[in-house]
Amino acid sequence: QVQLVESGGGLVQAGGSLRLSCAASGRTFSSYAMGWFRQAPGKEREFVAAISITGSPGSPDYADSVKGRFTISRDNAKNTVYLQMNSLKPEDTAVYYCAADPRLWGTARQAHEYDYWGQGTQVTVSS
Repeated sequence: QVQLVESGGGLVQAGGSLRLSCAASGRTFSSYAMGWFRQAPGKEREFVAAISITGSPGSPDYADSVKGRFTISRDNAKNTVYLQMNSLKPEDTAVYYCAADPRLWGTARQAHEYDYWGQGTQVTVSS
């Protein structure tokens, strides 16, 4: 079992930055690939970014809509994955979720590949 708790969301003006954190419980955090997803009102949950187990290929991966603006990273010593979000746009407004995927290699973009989810943190970008 892995429990995930996101933090760091809030209200920011367009062009600003936020850093989301996702703290994981359990001693096996380093064995999970981690991902960030988001869901805006009335829309389906969408992939944002993912990072593999340290040292495995295919990482990190980003959705085209955030590439060059967002950076995913992980600190296995702190059982935490981060999402640094720069140059935020109003269309980035959504609830952001972190998720854990037990694959040993690479990353996944499909939500059903992830076994554990956090409760989400709201990000609102004003124009």
